[in-house]
Amino acid sequence: MNRALRGCLVRRFRSLTLLYITAIIAVPVFSQTVPQPQQAELLNGLRVLIWPRPGDQTVLLKLRVHSGAAFDLAGKSGEMALLGDILFPDPATREYFEEMQGRLAITTDYDSLTITLEGRTTEFERIVEILRNAVVSPQLTVENVKKVRDGRIGVVRSQSVSPAILADRAIASRLFGDFPYGQPYAGSVESLSRIERADLLLARERFLNPNNSTLAVVGGVPPNRVTRVLRQLLGTWRKSERIVPATFRLPQPPAARVLLINTPADESAEIRLAVRGLARSDRDALAADLLAPVAQYRWEKLVPELARNPVHVRHQTHVLPGIFVMGAAVNSALATRTLKAAHEVLQSLAGGPISAAELDSAKRDALATTNERLAKPEGQATAWLDIDTYKLPSIVEQRQLLNNISTADLQRTASRLFRDTTVAAVVVGNSELLKTDLERALQIEILGEVAPKGETSPAKEPVGQPGSVIKPD
Repeated sequence: MNRALRGCLVRRFRSLTLLYITAIIAVPVFSQTVPQPQQAELLNGLRVLIWPRPGDQTVLLKLRVHSGAAFDLAGKSGEMALLGDILFPDPATREYFEEMQGRLAITTDYDSLTITLEGRTTEFERIVEILRNAVVSPQLTVENVKKVRDGRIGVVRSQSVSPAILADRAIASRLFGDFPYGQPYAGSVESLSRIERADLLLARERFLNPNNSTLAVVGGVPPNRVTRVLRQLLGTWRKSERIVPATFRLPQPPAARVLLINTPADESAEIRLAVRGLARSDRDALAADLLAPVAQYRWEKLVPELARNPVHVRHQTHVLPGIFVMGAAVNSALATRTLKAAHEVLQSLAGGPISAAELDSAKRDALATTNERLAKPEGQATAWLDIDTYKLPSIVEQRQLLNNISTADLQRTASRLFRDTTVAAVVVGNSELLKTDLERALQIEILGEVAPKGETSPAKEPVGQPGSVIKPD
């Protein structure tokens, strides 16, 4: 082989190698295989997912009730969270799990209530018995209700509300109003004080039922032992005649003005902008998730100072349409510029192209997060519980859907989210430092102040300002 031909082949080999490496980098591939659970269902409708791990000396149980704080009664936010608190009122129960270096936790969000129990495999029967006592015959006595309610009120009252938390709550309220997602699912002092024993009895009757729940079991307990114990101890859990669907009237569009909330803070300000998001089960929800890092990248490019400050863009999904929110903590002097830049980002996404590089970067971020979560048995169990709560495709199908998302899909989803949409905006900080600069460029209202006479209905704002309706060219 002559030198010229050999050189040509070497160059071609290098080119093909570079192309292959580029393809690997550009197209995310899910590298892990997620174990499939063994599945069973009790006669009362309780669905059971089992991941046997022979030799494991621990066992993890996660019971997911597929109804959450979205069903709290009006004016009584925190009701489902309080129901979760009261399921294990005896401190000795928690001490039992601590003594065997296990875990007992109850988490509530808008869509579900999840009980997590972890302990030794030798104690499996006792752990299931504790779970049965909690869900089959919860101790909703007058004394327990008062004790647990007072305890939760004390925790809520003692928690210092930071400007960041205040901004998060304010933007949710601004966007959703009286809709359930506009209320704090953990409750407030005022809302918790209104919750009575009868409210918890009603919630227990409507939602805490086996055919509204899924139980995941992970660990060193053989499947035949798992099913035998569950049938024996949880088979008496009474089935509900009717599952209450998550149907609520959607809220009106948010107010157009930027809401300024005065706090005795320093020179910093918390910025939030948000639009209505998509439901978790929506076909474009994964694409909307990928839009979040794209939006954050563009925002930081327009305002380089954000790279040195807390900043986030998230698409928070729920059973019903959630929220696409942009947030940052900045110096008060940057507040107006940051707001306008955020709106420019949404406008550019709604009407402009999204590059393949932006899509690939977003996919890699999603891949890393997903692989990290699914690498752990508890993460795998949670992913399967989410499938039941949100009526999602299988994990394999979700992977394929993510890999198949194109720039055209992102563009279509961005148009759904941001085109002809009113943007809610909130600024939390020192109003004396913020008001003058904000008023020069934006229409604002200050929380607690009455709008000037004749200005009860805000004028239509120019396109491109936060709080306006996005109408891309």
